[in-house]
Amino acid sequence: MRSESEVPFSDNPFSIPIADRVKRLPPYLFGKINKLKYEKRVAGVDVIDLGMGNPTDPPDPLIIEKMTEALSDPKNHRYSVSNGIANLRKEVATRYFKKYGVRLDPDSEIVTCIGSKEGFSHLCLALMGPGDTAIVPAPYFPIHVYAVALAAGNVISLDCREPDKFLSNIAYTCQHLYPKPKLVIVNFPHNPSTTCVEQDFYDELVKLAKRYEFLVISDFAYADICFDGYKAPSFLSSKGASDVGVEFTTMSKGYSMAGWRVGFCAGNQEMVRALATIKGYYDYGLFQPTQIAAIVAMRHCEAAVESVADEYQVRRDVLCDGLERIGWELERPKGTMFVWAKIPEPWAKMGSIDFAMKLLDEGGVAVSPGRGFGEDGEGYLRLAIVENVQRLRQAVRQIDRCLNKSAVTAES
Repeated sequence: MRSESEVPFSDNPFSIPIADRVKRLPPYLFGKINKLKYEKRVAGVDVIDLGMGNPTDPPDPLIIEKMTEALSDPKNHRYSVSNGIANLRKEVATRYFKKYGVRLDPDSEIVTCIGSKEGFSHLCLALMGPGDTAIVPAPYFPIHVYAVALAAGNVISLDCREPDKFLSNIAYTCQHLYPKPKLVIVNFPHNPSTTCVEQDFYDELVKLAKRYEFLVISDFAYADICFDGYKAPSFLSSKGASDVGVEFTTMSKGYSMAGWRVGFCAGNQEMVRALATIKGYYDYGLFQPTQIAAIVAMRHCEAAVESVADEYQVRRDVLCDGLERIGWELERPKGTMFVWAKIPEPWAKMGSIDFAMKLLDEGGVAVSPGRGFGEDGEGYLRLAIVENVQRLRQAVRQIDRCLNKSAVTAES
């Protein structure tokens, strides 16, 4: 009998058994575009990136100053509490009352997240399991689908671009699906389509939730980025909303603190407690100096938030004016940091991924193809208004030059 040391070594590759939850994830449709964008930048090409909603503006100097001060305190470098320090949760409650008239208990109805995306994903893990179904708005922001899939849940996507029809389809699905959906996810102002709603939408959603006994998660990421006098309503402002759901907010957009990863979950006590339980196992909370700076931001920088929204409105107008001038069809958004534009003829037959690749390869402008947000996004592009007005005007010129050159070449 041979010893283990005498067993011949095999050159066959070792098999890595990836978990089924990872195998369930679909291919990453932005991969080709990101690869080409990277290659062009390495080659020295100045790509104008309107693909990702990544703010390019810095936070208010007061926020940075407070962060710097907090970094000097040795106590702030220890583990923090996973649900967020008390004073930060109190500020969230104060802001909700001032802005939306919603009263929240900072101890039981608010938890701080490492960005709202982390909180949303972990809440899906706390709520969903095999056999559970979630309704998500379509075209969909990818994490709304992937977080449910990673939690072993099933997804039904319903077009949300006509809000009344979206509500009707939610009711129809609840009436005809067994078991009924456990969760409905909403996201208004909507990423990517920029669709907005009024308070009566949430009033009706709460009624449906109670009638059909489903939970609600409102992704309110673009609460602070609204235009032309429009004020995005909070789900929690509707009567009975806290009985059936929660809302996620973030400081990434309005406060230009995307990389700081500061988000919040507020609303139903049981859902907040479930999220806090998951977070208690997974993390030690947000870096405390970041939380302290976030307190100062909410106390003293509301004017800066309004200024950020005003700047995005100027950029929206510059980009929309330019695209309309060269013949594109679109609706001016009332919220978000995006423009949702229909691919112009005769290019629509290319498909949104190939068209986006063309704009990047031949025009030096990166955009997000609508197909990356599901089948309902096909035929559209999402353009982020994160660059300054000069860069946005240049982007339109480069797009126009790219398409006109192609048209001339095709005709010849």
